Amino acid sequence: MEKYLIMNPLDFPILSTIIFLPLVGIALILLMRGEGAVKVTALFTSIATLFFSLVLYAHFDPQTPLFQFGESLSWIPRYQIHYTLGIDGITILLIVLTALITPACILCSWTAIADRVKEFMICVLLMETAMIGVFCSLDFILFYVFWEAMLIPMYLLIAVWGGPQKDYASIKFFIYTLFGSVFLLVAIIALYLVNGTFSIPEAMFRNYTFNFQVWVFLAFAIAFAIKVPMFPFHTWLPAAHTEAPTAGSVLLASVLLKMGTYGFLRFSLPITPAASFAFAPYVVALSVIAIVYGGFVCLSQTDMKKLIAYSSVAHMGFVTLGIFTFTTLGFEGAMLQMINHGVTTGALFLSVGIVYERTHSREIYDNAGLGRIMPVYVGFFGLFAISSFGFPGTNNFVGELYVLVSTFAWNKTAGFLAVAGAVLAAAYMLRLLKAITWGRVDKRELRDMNLREVITLLPLGVFVLWVGIFPRPLVRMMENTLGHLLRQLQGFSH
Repeated sequence: MEKYLIMNPLDFPILSTIIFLPLVGIALILLMRGEGAVKVTALFTSIATLFFSLVLYAHFDPQTPLFQFGESLSWIPRYQIHYTLGIDGITILLIVLTALITPACILCSWTAIADRVKEFMICVLLMETAMIGVFCSLDFILFYVFWEAMLIPMYLLIAVWGGPQKDYASIKFFIYTLFGSVFLLVAIIALYLVNGTFSIPEAMFRNYTFNFQVWVFLAFAIAFAIKVPMFPFHTWLPAAHTEAPTAGSVLLASVLLKMGTYGFLRFSLPITPAASFAFAPYVVALSVIAIVYGGFVCLSQTDMKKLIAYSSVAHMGFVTLGIFTFTTLGFEGAMLQMINHGVTTGALFLSVGIVYERTHSREIYDNAGLGRIMPVYVGFFGLFAISSFGFPGTNNFVGELYVLVSTFAWNKTAGFLAVAGAVLAAAYMLRLLKAITWGRVDKRELRDMNLREVITLLPLGVFVLWVGIFPRPLVRMMENTLGHLLRQLQGFSH
């Protein structure tokens, strides 16, 4: 076992179990014919994956910054490629987030997806395997395999089950992401030629020349900026979100966008620390532009899904902003926002999907005045809407507060602009909430949320309030890992 890995305290390879359990579900689904059996199998597979991720969370030791639950097998010895898995305080929360969101995606598609149900569920479970695999991988080639494996099922979710412009949206998503992946592969090959290994921990905090760091940082930055997506690489996102089925939008917002910010934390900062400090002002500038730009664009939207999509550009700007302030609060705020945005924005897309099944429209005007007709729905929607703009007592408030404090300490101008973006978020979300709740009312007879829909949103609503009131358990899981990263960064920054 490598020196940077802590042996697995459990008696079985839990990381491999969590990664490949969805593939077991796929194998069972391939043998089935009935749509009902396919749905139930997919749901129970995702719930089993969530159970094992919670076991992982319960046994995780937040006191050490080392990688835990290590698994390592020789894969391609000639090129020093290994099947190496491990997690730390950065990845444990992202794994649980992925496992929590997947059952919600299956439940929200229960009646919304009527064609090719088997293929749809296979795509969702494939996505789960690839996403969790990305967060667990400690070998560059293994990481890249999972990174690329996300492309095909996500492309199919948009291209097969998407809206009227699904061809345009799916191809744009595929081209943008594949373009970024080429730069990621170039950086990986460059690091292999220097280090002679594809081990991710072995590549961290080595004394690379500054010029080498600059080129590797830029290659990483292009790949991860497209994935976040950062301004000006964001143009694929609104189309993909708008045309994707509800489950596709949720997976995109909740997990796929986090791949970019995870990449900055896992690769850019520890592998190219000096270059990260050198380029920090430019990343901060682009982050602030994304926050303000996203807010203004949201104010002009009439399509609920497109509004929430553009809000993701602004919210993810807070994450990159926190990362590149290089402070403890900034790092912790960025990680909190990654998790909080995944829950809140995923829940908002689920909410839009629920009302779209009833009215067959995503336009704000067509869905106005639901307060009297669907009070339970509006209660959930209102909670997620006020959480989205960081209302005190909700989860996003904690993360945004951390990021804003660290930004003001780093640069007051950037801090004031970020606050302006937060005010814009309140403006467009309150405008949306007002219209949905108290807008004009037709004589429509719309049924309120059913039990399946309540079960889908209830865990996310509990999370919003729990983290908003008591964020300490989440912070405790990440603080030692992030503190260790920051101390190492400060030692290698010059």
